[in-house]
Amino acid sequence: MEKIDFVIIWVDGNDADWQAEKAGYSPDKLKEDASLHRYRDWDNLQYWFRGVEKYAPWVNKIHFVTCGHLPKWLNVNHPKLNIVRHSDYIPEEYLPTFNSHTIELNLHRIKGLSENFVYFNDDTFIIDKVKSADFFKNGLPCDTAVLNPHCYSPLFQFHFTTFRNIGIINKYFNMKEVLKKNFKKWFNLKYGKKVLQTVVLSPCPRFPGMWMNHMPNSYKKSTFEEVWSLEEEELVSTCKNKFRNMLDYSQWLFKEWQIAKGEFYPRSPKTGMNFELVFSHTAEEIHDFILKQKRKMICINDYEMSDEEYEKSKFVINSAFDRILPEKSEFEL
Repeated sequence: MEKIDFVIIWVDGNDADWQAEKAGYSPDKLKEDASLHRYRDWDNLQYWFRGVEKYAPWVNKIHFVTCGHLPKWLNVNHPKLNIVRHSDYIPEEYLPTFNSHTIELNLHRIKGLSENFVYFNDDTFIIDKVKSADFFKNGLPCDTAVLNPHCYSPLFQFHFTTFRNIGIINKYFNMKEVLKKNFKKWFNLKYGKKVLQTVVLSPCPRFPGMWMNHMPNSYKKSTFEEVWSLEEEELVSTCKNKFRNMLDYSQWLFKEWQIAKGEFYPRSPKTGMNFELVFSHTAEEIHDFILKQKRKMICINDYEMSDEEYEKSKFVINSAFDRILPEKSEFEL
């Protein structure tokens, strides 16, 4: 079996030194990016490691990316763990950075990273047994190819990055040719009803966008290198931004590039599910989903809520994690 690494990025929003440094760079106009909910600690990172140990023991290496701070409970001597600081792989001219896009766009520079790797945000968790074939098959990243219209709203200005990403895809790929060449990968029954989106949107003259399920993403390091070699100036423009900007490119660009090239293996979108806490889902719904392990993976997006709602939601969700993953992993001291 080919080596498959996991990469996870993490920030300790409670770190006073980090808060002070961030405040020194924070422009008032980027209030959304600097909002509390993007950085607060849900005290559940340990369940990410427990999930990996219990449900994905086949993983080759875990690259834990941080600006420098570490959880007090983390066993940094675990043989599968590689602590990666921003300064270890992100070019010095972009540091310090508080832009998750910069952190993600440069992942291919991590020393020792395997060609095939899975990228996790710290709000994505494995909650049931997964196989390496859930992420890579026949050397190809597993993914879901579905056309999707991007609808911009000023209320979610950072969604504009999806337009930037698909612009690069349309620069290098002809949608009609892509759909014809990889017909069975685009019109695949594994996608269920979502395949109808592609049917409806296929008359478009260009890619209107691609459906992005907020789940751990399977990547080939060579994809990052290829896109960087072709669009270095554009990607550098993102890396220069200390905070996320609506004109940024994101890691989804590499995902879309793999799909457009046909270098992926079709996977059902039901492998995992994304929850938007309070915005469209309740903590009780998430608790039930985790407890019953309805799918293999889950993403829990945090949105604005009162301190009281936050504390209650954290208790409810973490109690479910503790029910299915009660024992400490070897990644914990």
